[in-house]
Amino acid sequence: MTKNESKLQISEAIRACLEKKAEEITILELDQGSGAFTDYFVVCSGSNPRQVQAIADEVEIRLKKSGMRPNQVEGYKQAEWVLLDYVDFVVHVFSEKARKFYDLERLWKSARRLEPSELVATREQKRAPVRALRKKRA
Repeated sequence: MTKNESKLQISEAIRACLEKKAEEITILELDQGSGAFTDYFVVCSGSNPRQVQAIADEVEIRLKKSGMRPNQVEGYKQAEWVLLDYVDFVVHVFSEKARKFYDLERLWKSARRLEPSELVATREQKRAPVRALRKKRA
């Protein structure tokens, strides 16, 4: 998959997260030399197990429409940290507690942070602007 195709798919994943009211959406573009197994992480939070699962479900549904299925899904039943591996990018849906504990943003601090609006805007310039992409941490 080309970088632009990846960004379009990530954009669709972000829209799915937004649809289910995910909080603190962050995109990390991982360095080639970092030893990472993927190019991008999409990280977001849900406030309870049902919302975490709903976010993961919506990401799968939207990406399946474009012919993409996750290579691997982990943690769905426990709904503390659901990982959807699409090879070129990985979607991490955390509970608030698990996100603070694992702190992927700190762990991958060398990664370039992208704003969700940067990728969502590449999808379709005609769409209305996406509002309230991120909520501030308490």
